[in-house]
Amino acid sequence: MVHTLRHLLFALLLAALAAPAIAQEEPVSEPSEPIAAERTISDSAIAARLSDIFSEIRGLEDIVIEVNAGVVSLSGTVSQQGDGVRAVAIASRLEGVVTVEDAVERSLAVETSLSPAIANLENSLRRGWEALPLIGLALAVFIIIWIVGHLLASWKFLWKRLAPNPFLVEIIAQAIRFIALIVGLVVALNLVGATALMGAILGGAGVIGLAIGFAVRDTVENYISSIMLSLRQPFRANDHVLINEHEGKVVRLTSRATILMTLDGNHLRIPNSTVFKAIILNYTRNPERRFEFELGVDANDDPVAAMACGFAAMGALDFILREPKPDAHIKAVGDSNIVIRFMGWLNQSEAEFHKARSLAIRATKDALEEDGFTLPEPIYRLRFDGNVPALLTEAASDASAKPSAQPAPTRIPSASDVEAEAQLLDVRPDDHITEKVDEERAATGEEDLLDNERPVE
Repeated sequence: MVHTLRHLLFALLLAALAAPAIAQEEPVSEPSEPIAAERTISDSAIAARLSDIFSEIRGLEDIVIEVNAGVVSLSGTVSQQGDGVRAVAIASRLEGVVTVEDAVERSLAVETSLSPAIANLENSLRRGWEALPLIGLALAVFIIIWIVGHLLASWKFLWKRLAPNPFLVEIIAQAIRFIALIVGLVVALNLVGATALMGAILGGAGVIGLAIGFAVRDTVENYISSIMLSLRQPFRANDHVLINEHEGKVVRLTSRATILMTLDGNHLRIPNSTVFKAIILNYTRNPERRFEFELGVDANDDPVAAMACGFAAMGALDFILREPKPDAHIKAVGDSNIVIRFMGWLNQSEAEFHKARSLAIRATKDALEEDGFTLPEPIYRLRFDGNVPALLTEAASDASAKPSAQPAPTRIPSASDVEAEAQLLDVRPDDHITEKVDEERAATGEEDLLDNERPVE
C-alpha cells in the first residue's frame, strides 16, 4: 500500500513539472492552402510605360521594347553609346521589372551620329548668346577691380610712409596688383557660375606655385635676404667692409646682390643670401683702428728699455693717436732674441692704415738702432766632423788672397727720389676708390636699398 502511494506521488510531481513546459509550446499549424505569387503590373503596362518614356527622350525613340514575365528586352539602334546605357538605367528603375536584357547597338551612320552633335552645338551657341550680358557684366566687374587695385598700388606716397625703403614699397605695390587680379577673377567666375572652373584654376595655380617654389628656391632665398638687409642696413655706401674673404668698398645694395668695389678697382657682386649669412667686418664704422707689428732685440738687451724707446718713437709721429696711447709688450723669448709686439692707434679718416703702419715700423726700428739696441739675425751653429784646424787655415788663406772690398760709393739722392720719399711719408688716406664709388653711384640709375636716413644695425 505504501509502495503504491509512493509511485502515485512521484507521478503527480512529474506531471506538475512538465505542465509549464507544455503550456509554453505553441502548436505549429500547417497552411491550409498554398500562397499564390501574383504580379501587380502586367507586361503590357510595363512596355507601354517604357514606350511613353522613351518617346519623350531624344535619342531613345528608336529603341524596341519587349516585356515577358517582367523581363525587359531592349533592342534597336541609338546614335550615341551613352543613350543605350541611359535606356537600361531607366528600365531598371521601373516598378515590376525583374531584369533588363540590353541588346541596343550604336548606329554608325553619318547622319545619325552628326545630328546630335549639331544639335548640341546649336544649343551651346544659343546658351552662349543668352549668357553674353552676364559675361559682359563679369568682365566689367573684373576690369573695375583690376583698375582699382592698380590705382591703389600707384599711391606710392602712401606706401612710403608705411614702408622703410623703396624696395618694400615696390613689393607692396606688386602684392596689391596681384591680390586685385585674383579677387577680380574670383568675382567674375562667381558671376557666370563657373565655380568648378574657379576651383580648377586655383588648384592648378597652387600646384604650379609649389613646383615653381622648389625650382626657384635659391632665388626666393636671395629675395628674402634682400628684404632683411634693406631693413637691417648693415652698412652704408662707401663703407670699407670685409664680407667673408671679400674686401672692398660698398657701391650699392640691390634686390639681388651687394656690389663692392675692391681695393684694386674691380667690381664684385655678392648674392644677398650670402651677405645675409656672412661674417661682415666694417672698417668704416669706427674710424679709430689699431695696428701692431713685432720687432726682436738681442737677448742681452733690456726689453723694458726697448719697449720704452719704441713707445716714444711711435708717440712722436703725428698720425699716431695720443688717446688711446701706443702700447708694447713682450711676446716671446727666442734662442737669440726677445720678440716685442708694438701697438698703436690711428684715425682711418685722416691716415691710410697700411702706409701709417709701415712708417711706424720704420720709426721704431730706427729709434731702437740709434739707442744701441741690436736687431739680431737668426744664428746658426755649424758642426765640422773633419780636420777643423786645416779647414780654418785654408779658409783664412783664401780670405787673405782676395782683394779687400772697396766701399760702395755714396749715392746722391735726386729730386725725383726726394719727391718719391715725400710722397711715401704722406699718410693721408687715398680717396681714389671712394671717388670712383661716388662717381658710379651718381652716374648709374640702378636701384639702391641703402637708406642714409635709417639707423645702421
